[in-house]
Amino acid sequence: MANIGYYSLVALLGTALYATVVSAWGKITNRKEMIISGERAALVSGVLLIFSAIALFYSFLARDFSLEYVYNYSDRSLSFIYTISGFWAGNAGSLLMWAVFLGVFQLILILQNRRKNRDMMPWVITIMSVQVTFFAFLLVFLDSSNPFASIVPKLGYVPTDGQGLNPMLHNPGMYLHPPTTYLGYVGFAVPFAFAMAALITGRLSDIWIRSTRRWTIFAWFFLTLGNIVGAWWAYYTLGWGGYWAWDPVENSSFMPWLVGTAYLHSVMIQEKKGMLKIWNMSLIIMTFGLTILGTLITRSGIINSVHTFSSSGLGPYLFAFFLLSVGGGFALLIYRLPDLKTENELDSIISRESMFLFNNLILLGIAFTTLWGTVYPFISEAVQGVKV
Repeated sequence: MANIGYYSLVALLGTALYATVVSAWGKITNRKEMIISGERAALVSGVLLIFSAIALFYSFLARDFSLEYVYNYSDRSLSFIYTISGFWAGNAGSLLMWAVFLGVFQLILILQNRRKNRDMMPWVITIMSVQVTFFAFLLVFLDSSNPFASIVPKLGYVPTDGQGLNPMLHNPGMYLHPPTTYLGYVGFAVPFAFAMAALITGRLSDIWIRSTRRWTIFAWFFLTLGNIVGAWWAYYTLGWGGYWAWDPVENSSFMPWLVGTAYLHSVMIQEKKGMLKIWNMSLIIMTFGLTILGTLITRSGIINSVHTFSSSGLGPYLFAFFLLSVGGGFALLIYRLPDLKTENELDSIISRESMFLFNNLILLGIAFTTLWGTVYPFISEAVQGVKV
């Protein structure tokens, strides 16, 4: 079963890369058969990711301790629910979960938009498939990120039992917090993909917002739930004396929630008044960028945290992907600035629209303060050699 999971990831790398290139080239050359081929490849990518997830779940339930990941995060004494939770207890499984959500969301998007948004869908698939390709690359080529790697080369034998879960993970938060947080993270990839498709195609009305309204609410709801459960978990397990201790990993999920909340509010103004077009594009780029930055903080080990993952070599890759996403998004936004003129102006400083904008500025101010406080120890060490 582990071989099925691993070779599904290998095949995924090919299909996701194919979907990326063929969808974009089909749209550029206006070749319908290539666009359809790209969509089908994206559908296959989703199916392959489901196969990989099933294979890893089966490996945990079958107590296949020949897999290093299963050996590290489960043992025979674990109950069913915590055995299942071992899937996302470590770095490799968490990355696979992110990729699975991406693949499944992309699959649903294709089925939802079979007869609408046809001008934008090839670019939506391209943007989503770039993300799937990136995570497939990490899962296949980085040893620390491969959930199907064997433990035998390290130990020289197949162990009869595993090391089990960290005692702090024996909590209901373990099977609620990571999945809900990741549903929120990955959910924001959908409005981001549509926003980028709108910038590329020049379809800059509110159609991309209306097409992703439910996805945005879905992502915001689960990220909210993930933050609440995570805060309760930290309070209950670690005894910090409060529900929020400004730990870097807590902050990494709080920042995209703040900017995502601002985005959720301000898109209503664009839909009703045709205002804040540039602002909304900026907010969704920042929200998506902060989900990647949060993953960088959690996975790289560059910032000390009480419950961050250890250094795994992912830092440079995630940082490059962060720069590509945010830099590419704002480059497209700058390119389309002349076409993003506001249709209406603010009526008054005390108007409803002004209040929404003021609310957004407060949320972004909190997000920036949190970001600065989180990364300052890293910056101080890089500049002065002393971590403050």
